[in-house]
Amino acid sequence: MKNVLAVLLIMASLTLAASTRDINLRIIHTTDVHGNFFPYDYINRTDGSGSLARVYSYIKEVRDSVGDENVILLDAGDILQGQPTVYYYNFIDTISPHVAARVYNYMGYDAVTIGNHDIETGHAVYDRFKDELKMPVLGANVIDSLNGRSYFEPYRIIEKGGVKIAVVGLLTPAVPAWLPETLWSGLEFKAMEGCAAKMVEHLRQTERPDVIIGLFHSGNDASRRTGDFIENASYNVARNVPGFDIILTGHDHTRFNRVTTSADGKPVVVMNPANNAEAVSDVSVSVTLRDGKVVDKKISGRIVNVDTLTPDEDFMAEFAMDCERVKTFVDRVVGRSDGEFSTHDSYFGPSAFIDLLNDLQLAITGADISFAAPLAFDAVIKEGDIRMSDMFNLYKYENLLYTMELTGREIKDYLEESYGIWTRQMSAGDEHILLFADENPTVGNSRLKNAAYNFDAAAGIVYTVDVTRPHGEKINIVSMADGTAFDMEKTYRVAVNSYRGNGGGDLLTRGAGIDREELKKRVVRATDKDLRYYLMKEIERSGVITPKVNGNWRFVPDDIVIPAIVNDRKILFPKDN
Repeated sequence: MKNVLAVLLIMASLTLAASTRDINLRIIHTTDVHGNFFPYDYINRTDGSGSLARVYSYIKEVRDSVGDENVILLDAGDILQGQPTVYYYNFIDTISPHVAARVYNYMGYDAVTIGNHDIETGHAVYDRFKDELKMPVLGANVIDSLNGRSYFEPYRIIEKGGVKIAVVGLLTPAVPAWLPETLWSGLEFKAMEGCAAKMVEHLRQTERPDVIIGLFHSGNDASRRTGDFIENASYNVARNVPGFDIILTGHDHTRFNRVTTSADGKPVVVMNPANNAEAVSDVSVSVTLRDGKVVDKKISGRIVNVDTLTPDEDFMAEFAMDCERVKTFVDRVVGRSDGEFSTHDSYFGPSAFIDLLNDLQLAITGADISFAAPLAFDAVIKEGDIRMSDMFNLYKYENLLYTMELTGREIKDYLEESYGIWTRQMSAGDEHILLFADENPTVGNSRLKNAAYNFDAAAGIVYTVDVTRPHGEKINIVSMADGTAFDMEKTYRVAVNSYRGNGGGDLLTRGAGIDREELKKRVVRATDKDLRYYLMKEIERSGVITPKVNGNWRFVPDDIVIPAIVNDRKILFPKDN
């Protein structure tokens, strides 16, 4: 009898062992690549960091190690804007298959999520990109207003070794606050948490996946709001919406690797490798199956730098002709500069860089007043030939140019908001004039509290900024630039980019106090092409640009601001000294 029982026990254990198996998967995640496909910086015409050419070297290593059938490759958006590589195929060569689609197809991505800067390129571009891809573009909360369904695919189901994985795509809903409606006509953008909860419920009822991945073009700091929108809701979804195992994020260009606990008490891995294809998220997923059902899951993730890898030779050979086409495009001379323009000066007073932007915007629109900011934190146009590549330093984004109507009081309040998020209230020259993120910033390791692309300065008026006054009481507008009186009650025509004109940065909404819906009524005219194009045409027309500072505004009082500027410049740009 004992022998029979022993045999039965052995047979049972063998049966159990035979029905139990482990599946080990690797998920590689990129985001905010911004057209950085090749190891060359076409804007500065130098060797570049990151690139999908280097990412592909890493992906091939992983596929060779664990088997192609066990690897999932995902991207969380902002693909179609940034380097001239994508600009060329977005707006210059619109006939050839788009290089972005060909690159992502070649690399074998399983899914990508739409990003706000992808939407910024306009329907013609992102619809073409979507149609040329062999994998789905995801965006469950981007709704077609005609039929109420997702305009992009809401999710993708991937099966690997008997494990069923659902990948849900979501986009930050703040797009209407940044982009003109012409670029996203017919679309609506829903809040992420509510949409995520509905998607999990739908998946559980219909698809019954073993693993649910969120692929979100949205960051993790929910305290950052754009108007009424929660711009970065990914971490909120991880904590508040049960069902996700992994959430792969983007948008905020900030590395993030954390395990949080969802509302149902289960762990959620949340990762963001940041931008420029300098690193990837590498997630290991170990799933135990028993009789075809998942009985255990182990998930861990790490951020892997790929910047030191050699670009893949096969990749570079495949796209060699694209590299040459883009190089020819960016090398074209559009004018000449007889001096240097740098954004560095723009943080500490009037600068030739910002005055060039404002003067060009005034010339293009014929407006009374213009607002501009340093869109690239550290950009330089050097003396000599101005090439097409320099236009991407001069103007980083594909914004349109708006002419809007604002009252004198709204203009003042707009500037109050700009300088209020830019400068501290000071009482002595040994204090900082800039608002740093850290109370005690150190040389070479400092960052500003707020985004510098919201530090707008004006042309067309004469004004002072008193740094001893609090936020909201700093600006004194003396006159118009021609010496005539500035009237708080008068309506002026003002040149701004479309990001600002739609409420981006909150200078018009929180600052000037204009309701977001009202902003649309204030737009008198909008260009049909991006602002960079018109700036290029204006430089071509003039032939030569000369660095000059209008000097129409300044920080006061001198005894406080001058020593503070000297000190803060050393902190922010130590190489200048």
